[in-house]
Amino acid sequence: MDRKTFMKKSSLAGLAGVLGGGATTGAANASTSGESTSKTVKKGVNDHIQIGFIGTGLRGRNHVNNLLDHPKVQCVAICDIDPDAIDRASKIIEAKGQPKPTVYSDHERAYEDMLAKENLDAVVVATNWRWHTPMSLAAMEAGVYVGVEVSGAFSVDECWELVRTHERTGTHLMFMENVNYRRDVMAVLNMVRDNVFGELLHFRGGYQHDLRTVKFNDGQGGLLYGEGSYGEARWRTEHSLQRNGELYPTHGLGPIATWMDMNRGNRLTSLSSHATKARSLKHFAKQHPDGGPNHPYATKEWKLGDVVTSTLTTARGETIILTHDTNLPRPYSLGFRIQGVQGLAEFDYYTQRVHIEGVSENHRWDAGSEWFDKYDHPLWKQYGEEAANSGHGGMDFFLDRAFIEGVRRQEPPVIDVYDGAVMRVITPLSERSIAEGGAPQEIPDFTQGAWMHRAPVFGLGDL
Repeated sequence: MDRKTFMKKSSLAGLAGVLGGGATTGAANASTSGESTSKTVKKGVNDHIQIGFIGTGLRGRNHVNNLLDHPKVQCVAICDIDPDAIDRASKIIEAKGQPKPTVYSDHERAYEDMLAKENLDAVVVATNWRWHTPMSLAAMEAGVYVGVEVSGAFSVDECWELVRTHERTGTHLMFMENVNYRRDVMAVLNMVRDNVFGELLHFRGGYQHDLRTVKFNDGQGGLLYGEGSYGEARWRTEHSLQRNGELYPTHGLGPIATWMDMNRGNRLTSLSSHATKARSLKHFAKQHPDGGPNHPYATKEWKLGDVVTSTLTTARGETIILTHDTNLPRPYSLGFRIQGVQGLAEFDYYTQRVHIEGVSENHRWDAGSEWFDKYDHPLWKQYGEEAANSGHGGMDFFLDRAFIEGVRRQEPPVIDVYDGAVMRVITPLSERSIAEGGAPQEIPDFTQGAWMHRAPVFGLGDL
């Protein structure tokens, strides 16, 4: 069975209630009845889904490719100010056998025209970080179910604004953290739910990814960022110059959030962050063939510490260490650890090891594969082959399917606006903590106490 066949069959399977998480009280100005305050007319589960894409760069096109394999999805509009990105996305849509979509590209706020003019059921936001919040807010105000790519926020207030807008409009937002669907991550989730580790105590994760050639990229290996550069160098590098904090927390924190039942029986309570000095980007510019000791990039005062470490606490008394490391030479790693009173697992793409007291040999590691194969998640057991070519080792298949099925069923997403708000708020709080010498920062309770009653949903149903 190919991926398109699977998407068609799975879209008809529909297990009721697997996406929901119970009503939340939310912010003070929200409905406390648990029912939507939106006046938007909801479509039935069998309706044709009209989708738009805001941002059709590399990440956006990955979503286009995956979501248009769903038999009930038609792309009616795309929005990007980059003509090349529009052209590449249009070719994918044409290759899927769909009519040419309406293009919105005249100005930076062309997405507002798209939301106003098109009869959209859903929209995916995959732009640079600065636009994630305003675009998501506009989509929710328009009554359009939104899936937004991951990023850290720029302020605590904008996280509250996302939550309050969802609660006021009743429009859902899915925070599209794909690492939650990584195969080993989901196997560990099964181990947690089978109490393999015993009572949980400690977690580690982070974004450890050498991005120097992403931050400096003219499209041909040259040393350039900003205007005239290529890809994320056009916008991402500026954050390294202007900001010092945990700028990209979600790949490490997202999986940990499911293991610790974040917002569903547990919550994050505080954060303290520290940063090393910033040296590596200067060094890279000095050593680059196009650079040198007098190159402007080698003399800039880059603000982002080369390694940023954040310690988080939870309501249940666990601790979490997140590491942000994107300026230094290193292999890619999210560096996961989960530890309880009966044992632990440490794993990334290069190391997988588990030790469980009473099962493993004393003071010796088991190969992680022995445990991860045993606890392989049912979604991966059944659909791993079909998911393989969807992007990021298959996890994008499950992410995009969960999003579009949430839209089709008009049910809350398994990674919802409250989860997104907590994960995104780590960035501005870490910036503040570092600026205050590592001072602890309180993490807001975006559920306003509802976390104590909301039940876990991720990985428990068919999505």
